[in-house]
Amino acid sequence: QVQLVESGGGLVQAGGSLRLSCEASGSTFRVACMGWYHQAPGKQREPVADIANSGRTNYAESVKGRFTISRDGAKNTVYLEMNSLKAEDTGVYYCVAHNSYCGRGDYWGQGTQVTVSS
Repeated sequence: QVQLVESGGGLVQAGGSLRLSCEASGSTFRVACMGWYHQAPGKQREPVADIANSGRTNYAESVKGRFTISRDGAKNTVYLEMNSLKAEDTGVYYCVAHNSYCGRGDYWGQGTQVTVSS
C-alpha cells in the first residue's frame, strides 16, 4: 500500500499562484508515475498532470504553460506549481500514484481544496 498526503491548497485571487505538495509513503518502490487530478464542483475528476519516474511529464491542455509538475525522488514527493490561476481551476486536487505505468490510478490522496476568486 501507498499513502499519499497532499498539502498546499487554499484561497487565491485569479492570476495568483499556489504550490501543491504530495508526499508518498509505504510501498513506494512500486510507484512508476505520480500525478494530480482536479475535480471541479459538480464535475467529474479529470487528470491535470503526471510525471513518470523517467521524468517524462504530461499535462492537460487547459493547464499547459501555467502548471508545472515536478518530483523529488529522495523525498517521495511530487509538486504542482500552479500559476496564472483562473476561476475554473477551483476545486479539489487529488494526488495519485500509479504502479507500473501512468494512468492506472492505484492510490489516491484525500484531496486538497483550491479556490480561485475572480
